[in-house]
Amino acid sequence: MAKLKARDQKALTSGTPLRQVAALPFRRRKGGGIEVLVLTSRQTRRFIIPKGWAEGPKTWKWAEREALEEAGILGKIKRKPIGQYRYWKRFKSHFGMVEVDVYPLKVENELDSWPEETQRLRKWLSPEEAALLIDEPQLVSLIRKFAR
Repeated sequence: MAKLKARDQKALTSGTPLRQVAALPFRRRKGGGIEVLVLTSRQTRRFIIPKGWAEGPKTWKWAEREALEEAGILGKIKRKPIGQYRYWKRFKSHFGMVEVDVYPLKVENELDSWPEETQRLRKWLSPEEAALLIDEPQLVSLIRKFAR
């Protein structure tokens, strides 16, 4: 389970959502439209997109880094998020609300080997297929909106 830094503990006790960043990996299909890359979380094996905690002002760089570490992908990331979603994160002894800024990442390269390859599955899906597998309704809405 995740451990909280002091500033995050303070945010939780004040009722303020914790902040994370995520990459929305995508590629264009030859016939039109896009596919998105989803992966499984390490603990619960739910389908998610690469995400994590950001340190510093250039949060898109942290989203890009998470995409590399968690999904083994490289590409061009936008510096402006396409939106946010919220979810309940399980910590060791409680749950906390997390708000996630989502940055689109156009995938240019998929690595054969990456830091978390043995801990996760990754899968390319249509936005509608991804919507069926992802549990967070706000993230599903963001993916559908982005795919239009």
